[in-house]
Amino acid sequence: MIDYQMAGPAIVLGLGCIGSAIGCGIAGMASHGVMSRVDENHGKFIGMSAVPSSQAIYAFVLMLLMRNAIVDKSLTALDGVAIGFAVGLAILLSAIYQGMCAATGIQASAKQPAVFGKCFAALGIVESFSLFAFVFALLLL
Repeated sequence: MIDYQMAGPAIVLGLGCIGSAIGCGIAGMASHGVMSRVDENHGKFIGMSAVPSSQAIYAFVLMLLMRNAIVDKSLTALDGVAIGFAVGLAILLSAIYQGMCAATGIQASAKQPAVFGKCFAALGIVESFSLFAFVFALLLL
């Protein structure tokens, strides 16, 4: 008999990491393109391209908390799958769109270096949606 108890925690972690990888990849590609055209501030571009990786951290923490709740029998396997899928999908999409937002921020700051810090406002707004999903999941555990 196959045990599906840890499917929910695995789903949330998998989706979160996939989203972070895609988001960082999108931003990283923009960073590489910009670094080939400008002679300085490469570290800033690399740093901005790493911002979508934070969603993998939320997914990891949630995976651990869900696992513990399932072991303690305060969360059923089916509830874990539902929470893992819904929250994992929100985290995945947030990370992808944050990567797209970072890519345009990298391109904008290459042309206008003064807007670099301002670009993080939009990144923070997109990040907030994964934080909302994370907090809502904590309330359900």
